[in-house]
Amino acid sequence: MSGQAGRVRVAVLFGGRSEEHAISCVSAGSVMAALDPERYEVVPVGIARDGRWVLPDADLRLTITDGALPEVTGGTAVSLVGDPAARGLAVLDPGQGIGRALTEVDVVFPVLHGTFGEDGTVQGLLEMTGLPYVGSGVFASAASMDKEFTKKLLAAAGLPQGDHVVLRDEHGAVCADPAVLDDAARERLGLPVFVKPARAGSSIGITKVADWDQFPAAVAAAAAVDPKVIVEAAVPGREIECGVLAARGSGLPEASLPAEIRLRPGVDWYDFAAKYLDDAAEFDIPADLTPERIAAVQDAARRAYLALDCRGLARVDFFLGTGPDGADRLVINEVNTMPGFTPISMFARMWGATGVDFAELVDRLVSGALADGARPGR
Repeated sequence: MSGQAGRVRVAVLFGGRSEEHAISCVSAGSVMAALDPERYEVVPVGIARDGRWVLPDADLRLTITDGALPEVTGGTAVSLVGDPAARGLAVLDPGQGIGRALTEVDVVFPVLHGTFGEDGTVQGLLEMTGLPYVGSGVFASAASMDKEFTKKLLAAAGLPQGDHVVLRDEHGAVCADPAVLDDAARERLGLPVFVKPARAGSSIGITKVADWDQFPAAVAAAAAVDPKVIVEAAVPGREIECGVLAARGSGLPEASLPAEIRLRPGVDWYDFAAKYLDDAAEFDIPADLTPERIAAVQDAARRAYLALDCRGLARVDFFLGTGPDGADRLVINEVNTMPGFTPISMFARMWGATGVDFAELVDRLVSGALADGARPGR
């Protein structure tokens, strides 16, 4: 191993260019604190909002403090070494215009959420440089980030989603003009609808529309985050989540006990503020479900993970309601290939309830990435 005294050297990537920059910072702080210093040597690598990679300043606080969100702003500039044989990072020396070797890296934990991190871009870069990394590969990361193609792949696997429309113009190109949603589509979707950026997370850019007069502003808000906009019909039901982990060795992926998110009275829906800033939700971990319902959620979560060709981990979000025939209706909302690791994030808490504590969870993810190695497609 590359680290001192035989420790595994883990580069933890965080921050990034997406709207989820701050949440990535908080997640990374939790991951780095959980890595056993006797086994792992951590190299924190922050990515600023403008895309600069840095060894962050020592005083960077990776927590939300009094509502203030953390941000990577400065530090020592670094870059991945392009030669796969080098397996490392280099410090960039602007005075000389060249880099000098900093360190070899054994494995990368890209704790990045959203575009330029969770969407296959960083995964492709790491594969080109020959570095093993935690999480799904290029295809699964890209497909899971894009809600349109997540739904298509899940539908092909026979897994149910709610009704939705991707806004496109008459030539089939993606279009954020609300006029492309005709009267027939509006009648089919009904109200309320949720207008979303197709490739974003943490509820950023999402608007709940209860009146069609609100629709143009909602489309504009979503298009400001991503030019592809998706409109989803509301799905009545309980909000249920389930974590998935790759099996130890061979075998089918493992599913956690599910959890339920319950909004406090007066909170309309689970937006960014409700998730991270306000005390707006209660969590039942595990969810109050019958054994049969738990098994159904776990089976659907595993099937979604496999349908999208995920690796390492995923969180699958559901709505559990009642269909027209009175039977349970389980609908997949989305699949997250790098779920949050903040102190309130559901993924680690679900695995904690299942018997895998946070330190063991992080260790298992890093060990699994090392076992997979730096193989294209992994």
